[in-house]
Amino acid sequence: MSNNKLAIFLIIISVFFGTVMLSFLKIAQEDVNVYVAGFFRFFLGLVIILPYIIKKKDAVLKTPHLKKHFLRAILGLPAMLLYFSALVLLPIEKLTAISFVVPLMVTILAVFFLGEKIYIYRTLALILGFSGMLVIIRPGFIDISIGVYMVLFSALLWSINIIITKKISKDDSAITILAYQSIFMSILSFFIVLFFWEMPSLKTFIYLVLSAICGTVLHLTLNHAFKLVDVSMTQPYSFLNLVFASIIGYYVFDEIPDAYTWIGASIIFIGVLIISYREMKLDKEIIRKRVDIKS
Repeated sequence: MSNNKLAIFLIIISVFFGTVMLSFLKIAQEDVNVYVAGFFRFFLGLVIILPYIIKKKDAVLKTPHLKKHFLRAILGLPAMLLYFSALVLLPIEKLTAISFVVPLMVTILAVFFLGEKIYIYRTLALILGFSGMLVIIRPGFIDISIGVYMVLFSALLWSINIIITKKISKDDSAITILAYQSIFMSILSFFIVLFFWEMPSLKTFIYLVLSAICGTVLHLTLNHAFKLVDVSMTQPYSFLNLVFASIIGYYVFDEIPDAYTWIGASIIFIGVLIISYREMKLDKEIIRKRVDIKS
């Protein structure tokens, strides 16, 4: 299997397990607060991979990017807690639809952090993305839930994380990235949950274990996909998030997505496709030039 096909397969797997993880967390938060849910999500995820970390300690924990891993945790913890909090305030498919702004935010941040230039196609994509977001949240027509602001700020933090992940994935494996994320976020969330502790019921604990398993699969597959191909190539398949979220939202939570969510998400997704197509085309041109130089 080629790198491209394997990356596509891994992205689809990550999208599915990511949606299922959110569903388990949404159910769990009917019994415990977000800090408890978040702590168990991170800690149980660490427990799952701990045997492998102990067995392959030297290979897994060796990294030239320790500070960047800690920075990912500092940014990732509030990003995930905000996202988990929004789960109880918004329908799962609306939360997912708003999250589509992440690739567009990555494009903007790449200008500042990676020195990339904004071309016409990127400007068009950003305009489409912003327009789609306005269709979904409809400011001035309906009251904007605080959950929407939570998702948007979470998306900003997650976008920065993606840029950092792409940088360190050149040297570190997917399991190394996940290991440090689990270790640092478990430690950080532990000190927070001490002030907000609630004992989960056995049923809730099972949901939290299942969410940790799904989250582990999500990050392993996503990080490995980023290592195989550029981030831009993986984005077109992120629209499956909305499909999975709508199906689960309908059958599990009796949530029916409104037309504005689908229309807005589609507009955002067109913007994402424009960026992805152009980035892949530029990569091919760069490779072609390199081949010409060598020949």
